[in-house]
Amino acid sequence: MLTLGEVHTNLLQHSTALAQEQSSEVLRLVEGEAVLTSRRPSLYAVSPDVRTGVDCWLPSARRRQLRGVGAVVTRAIVTGGRIVQASSVIRVTGGERRRPWSHYLANPGVLETVGRLDAADLSAGFLRGDDADVLNLEAITGRVLDGVQTSDLLDRRPPLRAARTRLRWAAQVSPRPEREVSAVVTVDSPTLRTVELVLDPQDMPDAVAGLCEDLALHDWLLTTLSSLVEAAVARSASGQEHIERLRPVLEHLLHLWLPGARVNPRLRPIWDRLEQVPGFSRQWNSSVTWIRDQIAVANLTLLRDLAGRMPAGQQCGRALTAHPPMNT
Repeated sequence: MLTLGEVHTNLLQHSTALAQEQSSEVLRLVEGEAVLTSRRPSLYAVSPDVRTGVDCWLPSARRRQLRGVGAVVTRAIVTGGRIVQASSVIRVTGGERRRPWSHYLANPGVLETVGRLDAADLSAGFLRGDDADVLNLEAITGRVLDGVQTSDLLDRRPPLRAARTRLRWAAQVSPRPEREVSAVVTVDSPTLRTVELVLDPQDMPDAVAGLCEDLALHDWLLTTLSSLVEAAVARSASGQEHIERLRPVLEHLLHLWLPGARVNPRLRPIWDRLEQVPGFSRQWNSSVTWIRDQIAVANLTLLRDLAGRMPAGQQCGRALTAHPPMNT
């Protein structure tokens, strides 16, 4: 079995974090269907599924022509009232002939090939190909995310600038049941990651999609943090400018770092290995410590400068107030 997916992640275009009720309102993408919400371990809201019918050629590393028909399932997610994601997923199965549309619409999230399926070739073509005339999950996913970001409920005044990132993934079932689940993450560009997963037959597509959404969320947080740190190092700014550039990270993003909190327990070993190599949390904690140190140094410098500008009499008065004489 082969499952393909793509996740887009960005900062919600709003000046403040959305409350749970506001997140639900923004995610009402399908009339009459409910938005799922949760408050633990952080605010979390998931839209109903948006279904997109496709009848197209499929990507192929060997340039094979293989047709696929089905309905891609996409959902939007808001985490912490701050971060928005759109996530598309489709499970690919082999087929022999084209069926009526009613058959595909009755099986959302499944794409049937019209011809013999070569899962390895399709997976490689999907992850590394760039053909414009084949299955395009980037366009489908991006359209759903754009729909959320242009909601009339958002004021489009985010507290900081951040690039949209994409995570494209392909998951195959291991031919050897005893083989451990694994994931190979590749940084293809500053905004694109690809993930190859090998899974147990018992791992369901929904659980795998949840893992990739969590991975995409934390990769976006780390990418955004690293970009701000690099920009702060490269620019020669005054102490106060330094603080204003770095403070939004601590105020708006720091509390959202919860890797693996919503991942199916069966797939947690994948996160555990990613925490060892390349070490997501180590890099995050190191960057956060650097930002806090920079803000602390800038604040101390500002206080020293303010104290230096005060008249000597006021400085003495403050000193006497702070340390009154002892009664004998």
